[in-house]
Amino acid sequence: MGTATGKKLEPGVVDAGDAQRALRRINDRLSRTAPSDEDIQVRLETGADDEVLVLPRPAAEMFFASMLAALADGQGVQVMPVDAELTTQQAADMLNVSRPYLIGLLESGEIPFRLVGRHRRIRFADLRQYIREDDAARKGAADDLMELDQELGLL
Repeated sequence: MGTATGKKLEPGVVDAGDAQRALRRINDRLSRTAPSDEDIQVRLETGADDEVLVLPRPAAEMFFASMLAALADGQGVQVMPVDAELTTQQAADMLNVSRPYLIGLLESGEIPFRLVGRHRRIRFADLRQYIREDDAARKGAADDLMELDQELGLL
């Protein structure tokens, strides 16, 4: 397993209107084909010769439909291999926390990691799992606060 950063599109790099128009065309094309694992043909308008790119349907749905939907909403998109390993700085950037704070999470066992020499490496899948669990805990805490507010008549 090597360290991989993936590919990233920051919000606003792709015009949301262009992404919305492309999304409508892709969704229209996907809805006209059987929802099986048929390949999807994409015509590339590259100038002299139009090329046809053949993509497996699941890849077309993920790459085009899902990513264009996020871009149309003005969100950024990042593609990361599931088995990628991140440096502590990359993981801290993904969590939007400082590197020392992330190292505290690693050392306390909140997020699994492995040592490569003296360097810590975090599996992308483990980081995503931590994010899911943290989001669920935050939602639970917010729900508890709402319930308490209702009990106290503050809402």
